[in-house]
Amino acid sequence: MALSRLEKAQVWLFKAVMGLLFMLFRLLSPRSTSMPGKKLPPVSDPLLLDSATQLAKKIRRKEVSSVEVVRAYIDRIQEVNPFVNAVIKDRFDAALLEASQVDKLIEEETGGEEVLEDRLPLLGVPLSVKESFALQGMPFTTGLVSRRGVVATVDAPPVALLKRAGAIPLGVTNTPELCMWSETHNHLSGITNNPYDLERIVGGSSGGEGSILAAAGAVIGVGSDIGGSIRMPCFFNGIFGHKTTPGVVSPDNQYPLPTGRHAEFVSSGPMCRYAEDLLPMLKIMAGPNAHMLSLNTKVELTKLRFFTIPHDGGSPMTFPINKDLLEIQRKVVQRLEADLGVEVQEVNFPELRYSFQIWNTYMGLPDEKGKPPQAFSELMGEPGRPIWPLWELLKWMVGKSEHTMAAIGLALIEMTHSKPSPFILQQKEKLQKKVDELLGADGVFLYPTHPRVAPKHHHPLFRPFDFAYTGIINILGLPVTQCPLGLNEEGLPLGLQVVAGKLQDHLTLEVALFLEKTFGGWRDPGAK
Repeated sequence: MALSRLEKAQVWLFKAVMGLLFMLFRLLSPRSTSMPGKKLPPVSDPLLLDSATQLAKKIRRKEVSSVEVVRAYIDRIQEVNPFVNAVIKDRFDAALLEASQVDKLIEEETGGEEVLEDRLPLLGVPLSVKESFALQGMPFTTGLVSRRGVVATVDAPPVALLKRAGAIPLGVTNTPELCMWSETHNHLSGITNNPYDLERIVGGSSGGEGSILAAAGAVIGVGSDIGGSIRMPCFFNGIFGHKTTPGVVSPDNQYPLPTGRHAEFVSSGPMCRYAEDLLPMLKIMAGPNAHMLSLNTKVELTKLRFFTIPHDGGSPMTFPINKDLLEIQRKVVQRLEADLGVEVQEVNFPELRYSFQIWNTYMGLPDEKGKPPQAFSELMGEPGRPIWPLWELLKWMVGKSEHTMAAIGLALIEMTHSKPSPFILQQKEKLQKKVDELLGADGVFLYPTHPRVAPKHHHPLFRPFDFAYTGIINILGLPVTQCPLGLNEEGLPLGLQVVAGKLQDHLTLEVALFLEKTFGGWRDPGAK
């Protein structure tokens, strides 16, 4: 069964609106602030090349002080942030004070290294935090001009848990306006640049995190994901990230809060340069819900069932997968079969052709009490009245809007929403059943993260629905780890998603370790 004429018209309208917006943007937007030809300086301090796990061990053993590690990361942020604009507010003085207190605690500890490791596994390790998570004393604006001056008075639960484990926050990182776009850009903090090519995007909405981690200005960070907001930045910036099974990591004290059925689809999780940091971070971030996951279970990769899905079957909403990405996924399949002796079966689900429509439909559904999600135009207008998207577009055209073209475009698309399509609801249910049966408790599938590597700044305005490759995994409620797989001929990161069944997060984390060992993991963008 195909889309109805009305739904086909909506597809055409969506593409026409976004194409028009892109042309308007090119005509009316101010000159780019990117830095053509400039390149990130290479990493020179070897402390920046250790994982968080290794750093914590060295700090506990007094092989290096926390102050030395924190100072090394502060120096690196000061070196690279003028290029990438990822960290929008730092707390360097407080971090150095906390690091000195860590060193004093270690000197006075009489229980030995094992006691510290058990009680404070990340003691003295620097941390970056996405600005949509409350971090006490730091800005809490999510890129909205009307929230300028809003400061967090508490810590979001995952941040509090990481701090309680000994991690030291260095600052907060940039997001798109209200965390709802695939490029990190807003009118409060500006645009964030990709460390591998400063004229390209970092993704969103955890784009500041992806950028500063890839630039070696942080070793671990936290992100949130309702349509790919951890995975796209990790993909575009060549690092690891994990979207946890929903309902495990608390979404409290983030902005905006989930409404409608969004809590079923949003997840928070770790972002990092080294795969070995994913598991210990997730154990900490899950807090009292860690028991829901089998994170202490040993995984034997040779006993897993592997599948590969090379594309979405030709959706009219997304662009075809780039040849580089098809080829790297084939290479992953070859290495899995050669190194582990497993068979990787290719599967295809015709329902994936409707990934965007499924994501868009389910994001608009009301909660169990019948209350719909808060309108994007309302969020854009807070703390006042909702904005008028068409009026806001006219204001943008004369340089008077406080909002980005992407946010205005999303508000315009919201105006076209109609009643949920029975056909789309049916496609989701069919896909859910097929995927759940395929994966079970021991299955893993490979899936592209995006149809292309990091695009140039603002180009997502012309291809707004390519995020459907990540968004569909949110609606299915599955855990997924984003894994880097080296660089293409242009020096841009390659990668893919590794997806498992619900609550089987430990499987994808183990595959990430294998892929890091096999393909080399993160690459220093300054060393190209």
